Amino acid sequence: MSEFLQQLVFGLAIGGVYGSLALALVLIYRTTRVVNFAQGEMAMFTTFIAWSLIENHGFSFWPAFFVTLGIAFLLGVGVERLVIRNFEHSSHLTVILVTIALFVIFNGAAGWIWSPEQRAFLGPFSAAPFDVGGVAIARQDVGVIAVTLLTVALLWAFFRFTKLGLAMRAAAVGPEPSRLLGVRVGWMFAMGWGFAAVLGAVSGMMVAPIVFLSPTMMQAALIYAFAAAVLGGIESPLGAVLGGLLLGVGTTLLGAYVDVVTPELELPIAFVVLVLVLLFRPAGLLGRVVVRRV
Repeated sequence: MSEFLQQLVFGLAIGGVYGSLALALVLIYRTTRVVNFAQGEMAMFTTFIAWSLIENHGFSFWPAFFVTLGIAFLLGVGVERLVIRNFEHSSHLTVILVTIALFVIFNGAAGWIWSPEQRAFLGPFSAAPFDVGGVAIARQDVGVIAVTLLTVALLWAFFRFTKLGLAMRAAAVGPEPSRLLGVRVGWMFAMGWGFAAVLGAVSGMMVAPIVFLSPTMMQAALIYAFAAAVLGGIESPLGAVLGGLLLGVGTTLLGAYVDVVTPELELPIAFVVLVLVLLFRPAGLLGRVVVRRV
């Protein structure tokens, strides 16, 4: 039981990271109907910025964390205003290709600026365990869960209780009626990209202490996030978080207790989950099937 609880906490921690990145994908999809394939690389790029602030400019982790969130927000808004906006009347396929191009650009830029080598990224939480009822639980796992869920909760409160959040929700649901009511829909979309970039930065800074910091560190996490978003419902923010937690716990427990499931098989399992959900429940666990009359 002690080992099971340890694995469960670790699964919740890594699942929280997948869930926050999946939520970033959902935010952009709800506003633009496009999946941002560059989301993981943007998260990686901002994590390198945090590393630079800590290693080269003398920041401690938490000041670097919040400064990086601000930079990530500006980066997301800038990408939408300077790049994505120019393709707003293009087909969805064209915009998807643009996000793939951004994937390559951010990945190449990170390798050029910081080199492709792996680096250690020290987070704010100790890896030393603490005892809870005889169960040794890593402080790092609990800290990752707390930061991730707190970020998601703050974002939910922003959309639920603020006028700006309401305007962003209205712009996503009905752009044309929102324009008639005076909502600056274009800037609402840009802010959606900004908040998605913030969530990605949180994911990157939480996962980097678990793995090594490198230009490829978020590529596997992005696949898990895609699977989590589809599992929970690509239009459901709550579903994205739930899907991430389920996927993190599921793959962790399978790897721990099923002998044939090696770490190399955990990523293919995420692909299998993605395909099965698309086959049997395309709307996801919390999504709704919408029928439009034409």
